[in-house]
Amino acid sequence: MTELTHLRSPAGVAPGNGYSHVVWGTGRFVAVSGQCAFDEEGALVGEGDPAAQARQVFQNLRRCLAAAGASFDDVVKLTYFVTDVAHLPAIREARDAVIDTARPPASSAVQVSALFRPELLLEIEAFAIVQDSGPLS
Repeated sequence: MTELTHLRSPAGVAPGNGYSHVVWGTGRFVAVSGQCAFDEEGALVGEGDPAAQARQVFQNLRRCLAAAGASFDDVVKLTYFVTDVAHLPAIREARDAVIDTARPPASSAVQVSALFRPELLLEIEAFAIVQDSGPLS
């Protein structure tokens, strides 16, 4: 794992609630595409249930990160696309079950009018930095 620096409140900026304003480190950059609440066979998990969808999304993110040799400890940025900001408490609960809440990644949340399927309530993408140990096999 690379050494990451988390700055929750730079001088002159109000502290973030559950996120760091700035995160940096050195190593190999990993970008994980936006993940939705689909199981490994492509079936939707948690129709109408933002908490169930969020848990599935974070499971998918964990699997994608692992495929790149990364974990949630390596995540420097999460971006949330939600169809209703009222879903954020459920999303934060699922997030807090997988990240180090004392060293949270930077994050952005965007309310969108729709995702690519109407039953989807959220999509989350992740950026990570991992120690560069050469190509993955």
